[in-house]
Amino acid sequence: MPEKLTEMLMDVWTPLIILWITVLPSIYMAPLNQSQILPSGSSIGLSGLSGEQKVLNRSKRGWVWNQMFVLEEFSGPEPILVGRLHTDLDPGSSKIKYILSGDGAGTIFVINDKTGDIHAMKRLDREEKAEYTLTAQAVDRDTNKPLEPPSEFIIKVQDINDNAPEFLDGPYHATVPEMSIVGTFVTKVTATDADDPVYGNSAKLVYSILEGQPYFSIEPHTAIIKTALPNMDREAKEEYFVVIQAKDMGGHMGGLSGTTTVTIILTDVNDNPPKFAQSLYHFSVMEDIALGEPIGRVKANDLDIGENAKSSYDIIEGDGMDIFEITSEAQTQDGIIRLRKPLDFETKKSYTLKVEAANVHIDPRFISGGPFKDTATVKIVVEDADEPPVFSSPTYLLEVHENAAINSVIGQVTSHDPDVSSSPIRFSIDRHTDLERQFNINADDGKITLATPLDRETNIWHNITIVATETRNHSQVSRVPVAIKVLDVNDNAPEFASKHDAFLCENGKPGQVIQTVSAIDKDDPKNGHFFLYSLLPEMVNNPNFTIKKNEDNTLSILAKHSGFSRQKQEVYLLPIIISDSGNPPMSSTSTLTIRVCGCSSDGVVQSCNVEAYVLPIGLSMGALIAILACIILLLVIVVLFVTLRRHKNEPLIIKDEEDVRENIIRYDDEGGGEEDTEAFDIATLQNPDGINGFLPRKDIKPDLQFMPRQGLAPVPNGVDVDEFINVRLHEADNDPTAPPYDSIQIYGYEGRGSVAGSLSSLESSTSDSDQNFDYLSEWGPRFKRLGELYSVGESDKET
Repeated sequence: MPEKLTEMLMDVWTPLIILWITVLPSIYMAPLNQSQILPSGSSIGLSGLSGEQKVLNRSKRGWVWNQMFVLEEFSGPEPILVGRLHTDLDPGSSKIKYILSGDGAGTIFVINDKTGDIHAMKRLDREEKAEYTLTAQAVDRDTNKPLEPPSEFIIKVQDINDNAPEFLDGPYHATVPEMSIVGTFVTKVTATDADDPVYGNSAKLVYSILEGQPYFSIEPHTAIIKTALPNMDREAKEEYFVVIQAKDMGGHMGGLSGTTTVTIILTDVNDNPPKFAQSLYHFSVMEDIALGEPIGRVKANDLDIGENAKSSYDIIEGDGMDIFEITSEAQTQDGIIRLRKPLDFETKKSYTLKVEAANVHIDPRFISGGPFKDTATVKIVVEDADEPPVFSSPTYLLEVHENAAINSVIGQVTSHDPDVSSSPIRFSIDRHTDLERQFNINADDGKITLATPLDRETNIWHNITIVATETRNHSQVSRVPVAIKVLDVNDNAPEFASKHDAFLCENGKPGQVIQTVSAIDKDDPKNGHFFLYSLLPEMVNNPNFTIKKNEDNTLSILAKHSGFSRQKQEVYLLPIIISDSGNPPMSSTSTLTIRVCGCSSDGVVQSCNVEAYVLPIGLSMGALIAILACIILLLVIVVLFVTLRRHKNEPLIIKDEEDVRENIIRYDDEGGGEEDTEAFDIATLQNPDGINGFLPRKDIKPDLQFMPRQGLAPVPNGVDVDEFINVRLHEADNDPTAPPYDSIQIYGYEGRGSVAGSLSSLESSTSDSDQNFDYLSEWGPRFKRLGELYSVGESDKET
């Protein structure tokens, strides 16, 4: 008890003692300690309330003073006396005038010009301004001449505890892992005090916790917050609200304080294992489900969050480990069971699996708490579904010789219905894969037959698709590709690889190779091609040429003698028989054309035409070509000239722009038919210039220009249409000057001398059935085909 009482008395009396020490010297001792009259040129040790010792060496000065102090926030009925200025030149006769200038002179600080007393006129705040620098000067009151040089001095504002601590960065937020040990660092807070930190205890802070115990603690002087309880569980409570207090005056009574809040959140650690919501799961699935499709979901819950809650799933036991698989979904952390292999209800109707869920990230600090995994049982029931037919093989490869007979069996495909009902199967060919319809298939047994002849040289492979359909459910369809390879048969004779002529020089020597030729065969024998060459039997004893078989399967043609001449014979034809080694062998006869040419001494062919002998001396082939080109150019010019002259002739049609007889007539009246004579005035169709029988023609140039006759009166509305048309037809046929604007023309006449007569049906007097088209066969193959088509059409009509 005595110790507590002493501490309480110290908290009360300490501020009063400080106030006594700081205020009384400024009021009562300022005239004695802050201004001393000293002889000029001396020095004095100045001492203030701050305890600092300074030595000023002054020369030729008659007066000095110490620093002055004034207490902040002091307010009273009268101005505060800060200090007094005095000089030894002042005899007391009031002839000296004191002048004050500098910071706050005249406003904050006022000097008595006679006594030199300085008073503070306003309430001062050290936190706003800690010191003021002023200049003092003593002058003659009458002449205002300076008696002393001006001198500077400082007035310091002494601090009092008038500012509470503040947390400038608050409120605070911090995190700490759950299950941390006692004393784990959480965060650090900082408070500031605007009071003077070097004067007294006004800025000495002490920290404490007002709210948040017993979970957290704080260091009183460093403000470091730490955990105070062990094993705080985030799953039980995640957020804590802590109130921190900072108090000045060393935390003693009478000090000012400030508070802030710290929100502390426990972060998650992996201290909880996953746990399945149920120990047994049931799923059912159709047997025809596609591979990779999800069958069901299982869920292992974890009280942790984020990475600590991630679990991986695996199938560790069961009779369907190779049929099913399980994967983890990143968003929901569900285990999704999917199908890896096809199901078959007829083979197995149910499966039992054991699924395990385990944490991905395990914290070794908590591994002793038990295994971070859990297991559950999954039962999957397979339900029957109507399945499509199943082929005995996923693909088929068939072979057939190209000379196979029509309707011969190439191969067979088989298929069955895997369902218990076992529906019959019908087979067909997808004709999109057999556009030429070269194959057929038996709908019942799946035997593929040949429909059209095959040719290996045209197409070696045929790829078709066979379709199997259940007869009881046509929607159940299966397809299988069938590749048919056409095997080779020796059905093509060899022939020369290229059609070209051989050239023989007139100055050639006996035994000289004239040409080397090769042969080709469209067939493809297994052992490769081997050709036999021979001459025709009647050409075996050919006096001019002979042949020689080479090792590379080619043939060389040799000359038997020399002295060939173009004038004697320009071209020789040499038939050669080429046979292959197939079974049966095939052969063909190809004729080689050998031309006799004039060659240079080194065997280069120069000319192969016999006309070269009759060319004039000195006239080369190039000159002849130039002459022919000039002649052709002249002919082209003449043809162009004649064509242009023809285009300049006067056209046959007369363009009389003044003779315009085109009328605009509206035909918007739908009358009552032929009996209605009031609906339309037929007289409007009549050309008034054509009534007299003389109308100018526009399509020919008339020799005489007929003068039009006077028009007749308009025809009454009741005129007969048939009579009107006959009149106009008569005008068009007999008047060479009648215009063809509103007339009906008959184009039944097609000129004189036509063997077939007119083809127009306008003047046909007989029916189609009476016509005979046999005469068209005499006009050529095209007209013969036309006659056959018309004859077939007439016979079909009669039938």
